[in-house]
Amino acid sequence: MRQPRRSDLNETIFLYPATFCGDCDWWLCILGADGGRDPSSIPSVLVSQQVPDFDLGPIEGLETPGLSQDDLINAGELTLVNVFASWCGPCRAEHPILTRMAEGQGLKLVGINYRDKPADAVEWLDELGNPYNRIGSDETGRAGIEWGVTGVPETFVIDANGTVVYREAGPVVGDGLSRLQNAIDAAKADG
Repeated sequence: MRQPRRSDLNETIFLYPATFCGDCDWWLCILGADGGRDPSSIPSVLVSQQVPDFDLGPIEGLETPGLSQDDLINAGELTLVNVFASWCGPCRAEHPILTRMAEGQGLKLVGINYRDKPADAVEWLDELGNPYNRIGSDETGRAGIEWGVTGVPETFVIDANGTVVYREAGPVVGDGLSRLQNAIDAAKADG
């Protein structure tokens, strides 16, 4: 049996990482992790439908009441539903923007705290402020499935009758903020 020469080993050591990295790049492109992924391009089946049936209790340790379908169907006003989590970096980035929008435009803002530990959510809201009229605790993610959530953050515009008129997947910053504001303006004009 032939012993490998040192030059064979050097080629193998050099080529294996290059091959591996090439395979990783291919998989990253297939999985959409190439940096060009636009989560808002995933359509929502809920748009133009009534909000889904769900009933979430409040976050343990927080005075804000929970959230259910009835709260949105009987709202009588335009409402933003923000799906967020304390472990979500983009949620932190959009939080002050949503707070300003709710206060500055008189919008009702409610939240679904998605797959989060109650103590972490309370600490996060204590630190950043709580602009939500209601927050439902979705520790299991079941309500997120009903809403068709593909990740956090996501923000839905709900009309006065409880119909989903728009969904913004991803943080409400930059282009996401522009798209959400356009949807809010259109919903106000229609309502």
